[in-house]
Amino acid sequence: MGSRGSPLALRQTEIVVDRLRKLGVDTDLCIVKTSGDVFLDKPLYQLSGWGVFVAEIDDRMLSGEIDLAVHSMKDIPTKRPEELDIAAILKRDSPYDILVTRDGLKLDDIPKGAAIGTSSMRRAAQLKRARPDLQIRTLRGNLQTRLRKLNQGDYDAIVLAEAGVQRMGIKLEYSVLDPEKFVPSANQGTIVAVAKKGTVADRLVRSLDDLPTRAETMIERRILETVGGGCVVPVAIHTHVNNEEARVMAEVLSLDGTRFVRIDEVIPADDLERASELGRRLLEMGGRTLVDEAVKAVGKR
Repeated sequence: MGSRGSPLALRQTEIVVDRLRKLGVDTDLCIVKTSGDVFLDKPLYQLSGWGVFVAEIDDRMLSGEIDLAVHSMKDIPTKRPEELDIAAILKRDSPYDILVTRDGLKLDDIPKGAAIGTSSMRRAAQLKRARPDLQIRTLRGNLQTRLRKLNQGDYDAIVLAEAGVQRMGIKLEYSVLDPEKFVPSANQGTIVAVAKKGTVADRLVRSLDDLPTRAETMIERRILETVGGGCVVPVAIHTHVNNEEARVMAEVLSLDGTRFVRIDEVIPADDLERASELGRRLLEMGGRTLVDEAVKAVGKR
């Protein structure tokens, strides 16, 4: 079983290991250091390519060194090696963003000009849209490092994924950001197990797959693939499946958050072509200009 070495990555891997153990499947852990873990002094968009937390683990799997790998689904690029299979998508945890401050303040109560930490272009743009007076500063490192930087006063507030805090069992006072205004990233809150297609590992881990979550994440990934731009473009996509229908909220924002295009529709949960259509419509509504602007601007930084 391959995993990154951060506490959160190891906790997510432990969740999969425990479930496999209950099925009578034993695993050995192989920790892989990825480029996303090494270059912590740079924003994510400055690292080469999308998938900086995944590529080295993929290589180990393709070479036969590992049989399974556990990832946060949102870290996995939409373009994948043909030999690899997203074998199991676990039931989704919270997809929402949270705001953490030292004194429990909510977003509207934070003082003007306060410094907010995030490594996400999407979160930065949404924060600027909601509070253009705030200073958005890059924040990297694992969950514990980010909280330490907040507590020592480097930031007045930080934005995190609620799922990570819950998985680690960390007790925090925080506020959940309104998902209607802060639409989450595609696949946020989802753990995935990857295996080589047709292998014993591929077959064994499939029993952990949650079908509603798979439907949600596949719609989100199809829209993300259609819109394009990788991690440099502020794109937000969230799907909630209820029976055979899926409510889809998706938006593309300018880097400064002043402009955006948005879709909020219900589509059949199994209709990926409709998902592609939503992505194309976002582009036609003005998203293509926003994507091109972001790619060009970030490329110059």
